[in-house]
Amino acid sequence: MRDKISSFKIFSSRSILDKPISDSTHSLTEISFLIVRIQLENGIEGEAYLLSFQYSRNAIIGALKDVGEFLVGKHVNATAKVLQELEAQNEYFGREGINQWAMAAYNIAMWDAWGKVLSQPVWKIFGTSQTRIPVYGSGGWISYSVDELLDEVSTYKNKGFKAVKIKVGKPDWQEDLERLKLVRENLGSGIEIMMDANQGMSLANALRLAEAARDMNITWFEEPIDSRDVEGYKILREKAGISIAMGEREYSLHTLKNLLNNNALDLWQPDILRIGGVERWRESASLARIHNASVLPHFYKEYDVPLLCTITNGFGSESFNWVDTLIDNPISVEDGIAKPNEGPGWGFKFKDGKLEEVL
Repeated sequence: MRDKISSFKIFSSRSILDKPISDSTHSLTEISFLIVRIQLENGIEGEAYLLSFQYSRNAIIGALKDVGEFLVGKHVNATAKVLQELEAQNEYFGREGINQWAMAAYNIAMWDAWGKVLSQPVWKIFGTSQTRIPVYGSGGWISYSVDELLDEVSTYKNKGFKAVKIKVGKPDWQEDLERLKLVRENLGSGIEIMMDANQGMSLANALRLAEAARDMNITWFEEPIDSRDVEGYKILREKAGISIAMGEREYSLHTLKNLLNNNALDLWQPDILRIGGVERWRESASLARIHNASVLPHFYKEYDVPLLCTITNGFGSESFNWVDTLIDNPISVEDGIAKPNEGPGWGFKFKDGKLEEVL
C-alpha cells in the first residue's frame, strides 16, 4: 500500500496581532504557529500545527526535526506504536515538555494522512456520538481596556455565540469583579460567562472572587490556582459554588487522576499537543467519563471539534479565529455550534502562501 512515511517538512506561519495581549501569567507579543507536513511513499500528505507564540522557537524546531527524522520509514497507521517508541526515547530528557509537543504534532499529522489513505474524516474513523459541538468565544484579555473587553464580547454576541470567556487574575480581584459585572450587563442574562485565571490567583482571592460573582451565574472558573494544588482545587469546588475547570497545562494523566480522586474537578481541559496526541487525548477523556467529568479541550478547535464528536462526555470547544485566515477550510461555526469538517483526515490544510519553510 506504500503507506510508509518518506519525508517531512516544517513551516511557520503567523496571525495578525495589533498589539501584545496578556493574561495573569503571560504576555504574548505574537500569534505564531509551527506546521509539520509528512509525505507518504504514495504521495499522500498529512499535516498538523502547534501554537508557538514567541517561546523557545529554536528548541521546538529542533525537537520537531528529531521526531521527523525518527518517523521516516514508519507505517503511517502505527500511531500508537510510534507514541510508545517516542515516549521511551523521551524519557532520558523528560517525557513532559517540548519533546512531547513534537511527538504530538506528528501524531496528529499521521492521523491526518491515515484519514486520507482511508478517504475518511478522523471523526468517522473512531465512530460518531454527535456532530454538533457547542463552542464559546474566548479572549477577554487582562490587558484589554474596558472598552476593548466589551467590544470583543459584543462581537461574539452579534455572531450568535451563546457563551464567552474572559480573563481574570488582576492584582486586585475586585477589579476582576467589576469587569465581570460590566460584561454581564452588556450581554444580558441569555449568554453564559466563564472566567479564566490561568493559575494566577491565590486560593484566598479565587474564593473571594467566586463568592462575590456567584449571583452573576458564572458557568465555570478555569485554572483559578496552581494546578499542583489539588487540595486547593478541592476546597474551591466545595465552597465556590461554580464548576471548576482545569487541564490545559498538563502533560500526563497524573494530575487528572489526583483531581478526580479528590472530587476537585468538573471539567477536564486537555490540550492535544501537551497531552501527547490523539490517543492520549482520548484516554484522558475516557478517564474523565468514568468519574462523571466532562471534556472541554483547550484551543485547537480544528482537532477538538472532530474528536468531541467521538466521545459521550464532551462539553464543548474553545473558539479563537487565529488560524481561520491561514487555512483552506476553517471549522464551520454558526450560532455557537461547530460542525466537524467532512473532508478526509482533519479536513483542512494551511495555505501554501501563508507558510514560510523552516526545515
